[in-house]
Amino acid sequence: VQLQASGGGLVQPGGSLRLSCAASGNIISINTMGWYRQAPGQQRELVARETSAGSTNLAASVKGRFTISRNNAENTVDLQMNSLKPDDAAVYYCYLRQWGTDHWGKGTQVTVSS
Repeated sequence: VQLQASGGGLVQPGGSLRLSCAASGNIISINTMGWYRQAPGQQRELVARETSAGSTNLAASVKGRFTISRNNAENTVDLQMNSLKPDDAAVYYCYLRQWGTDHWGKGTQVTVSS
């Protein structure tokens, strides 16, 4: 399984970014896709995830600002990030979980700064 993420960059506080991730390879229909992030000196933390059945979880810190959406047919997952704060700055990692195994993409940097 390979995951390719895109969409990171520099944005001012209050701005928006959209991250996209495409999975390829041996992917089964029942899985979870989502995003983690890791800031310097911090542990990697869950940002948002969505199962193939449509169940979603978002971290409390991003609820109301971030939205996760996925396309099961294309094995893609997007993260729409609005009202970005400096605390949102981190490397964002796309992941896919199936058969109890996590697959990770290379991170994409999100910088929130004026």
